Amino acid sequence: MAPKIPPRYLFIGGLHRSGTSLVNRLANALPGAGGITGSAAPENEGVYLQGAIAHTAQSGRPMHFATNPAEHLTEGHPLNSLETKARLERDWAPWFDPALRWRVEKSPVNLTRMRLMQQLFPMSQFIVVLRHPEAVAASVASWVDAPPQQLLDHWIAAQAQMLGDLPYLHAVMVLRYEDIVTNAPRSMRQIARFLDLPEAGLPEGIADGNQNYAGAAKMTVAQAKCAARWGYEPGLNVAPWPGLLQHPLRSVRDAVSAA
Repeated sequence: MAPKIPPRYLFIGGLHRSGTSLVNRLANALPGAGGITGSAAPENEGVYLQGAIAHTAQSGRPMHFATNPAEHLTEGHPLNSLETKARLERDWAPWFDPALRWRVEKSPVNLTRMRLMQQLFPMSQFIVVLRHPEAVAASVASWVDAPPQQLLDHWIAAQAQMLGDLPYLHAVMVLRYEDIVTNAPRSMRQIARFLDLPEAGLPEGIADGNQNYAGAAKMTVAQAKCAARWGYEPGLNVAPWPGLLQHPLRSVRDAVSAA
């Protein structure tokens, strides 16, 4: 009998209120992929269901974690060990269907942990979700006691750090929330081809939540200059953007681009 092929991990991350839960649901709808189900954890996020990487009430705080050096976990971190990997797999295993080809784990803090997670799970892949910084700042304003410009600065710093991490990653795709809500079937195809899985129909209707934040505080000129890297302009405006994809196989890169 041929040995069973172990499942691979897709880690989804991004700032809070960026659309990570939406992308998680899209990925979970693909044949062969599935996320954590049936837990009491917020949004079934795996970060709450493991004891390998300490996660307290001070960890992963919205609009704080991405600029906290202690939460930027890379291949040089002391937790880069077989013990950490074994504990994660042991803690997560009860929450996943054992038949899955891809275990989908969505936690916003994955944004700052990709380099460590790649070392622990070398065949893992990553999706980072972006959303217009003005919409994110307005959406989290009721959670975080900080002025809008500070929240916008955090968004910019978070993406700058993520850009610095990209050269160390083998397989990562960056998706914008705005592109998903504009053409969700294409985003589903992109995710399927990124994972080399069969395509599937949309699991739900998708509306543009950015419309709820018309009139939100706008970026300054300096902030807008930084956000333009991602096609984001003041006033919740979004410009065309070519996307960002890294994968070791050209066939996968070509398939995603043609989606």
